[in-house]
Amino acid sequence: MGKIQNHISDGIYEHRHNWFHELPSHIKIASVFSFVLVVVLTPGHFFQAHLSYALIVIGLLIWNQIPLSSIRKRLIIEIPFVLFAFFLPIFGTDPKIDFFGFKLSEPGLWAGWNILIKATIGVMMSLILSSTTPQRELLVGLEKLKFPKLLVQIMSFMIRYTVVVTEELKRMAIARESRCFEAKGPKQWGVLARSAGALFIRSYERGERVHMAMLSRGYTGSLPLTTVQFSSRQDRINGTLLPLIAISVFLIWSVILN
Repeated sequence: MGKIQNHISDGIYEHRHNWFHELPSHIKIASVFSFVLVVVLTPGHFFQAHLSYALIVIGLLIWNQIPLSSIRKRLIIEIPFVLFAFFLPIFGTDPKIDFFGFKLSEPGLWAGWNILIKATIGVMMSLILSSTTPQRELLVGLEKLKFPKLLVQIMSFMIRYTVVVTEELKRMAIARESRCFEAKGPKQWGVLARSAGALFIRSYERGERVHMAMLSRGYTGSLPLTTVQFSSRQDRINGTLLPLIAISVFLIWSVILN
């Protein structure tokens, strides 16, 4: 159980010593959200501004020493957006431009670029946030920002029960392999189907035990504070740096391009 608790509290978090890591979680969440909001509100044809945002994000990734393997894994979630952006120039409206013999929609190209760059920056910023903040502190930060308590509870249980299901799945896979089971074709589908049913029942029962254990330890619907986070004036100033930089980039390129 200790392994599960550690996974719940840390996630992909890696402890470092810099001002961004040491910001209180609620200030960090507000800072990242504000930065992404400025990026989203920037018009798609501000090409240079988006490249500047991307350079800022790359700088943060390098500065916080986030490994390339983590970046690759988290970018998988962006695949639907990439596919959608890829088809926009093909099926977009007129006017068309010639690109190596292909007729591509100019509005579709701009729309695809807009979706792709903003989705990528959003995913990268969420990775930076989760890599610099333990999962439990993220939930506490959301509570401090007056996020609806019910939604915070749902996210808390989702994190816990995702780990519960994953651990049960690993145990069942080890049990099957110890019996020399190999899923090579349709003949083994029956075993996998029964395993899925057993996984649901065992996960449900274990989830109930986890919930009962939480209630017996005084859980009342809000996260108990093991450490109290105090935000100083300097923390609040540091928290405004990211959104202020993004706003400055937007204003500078607005003046230059206009």
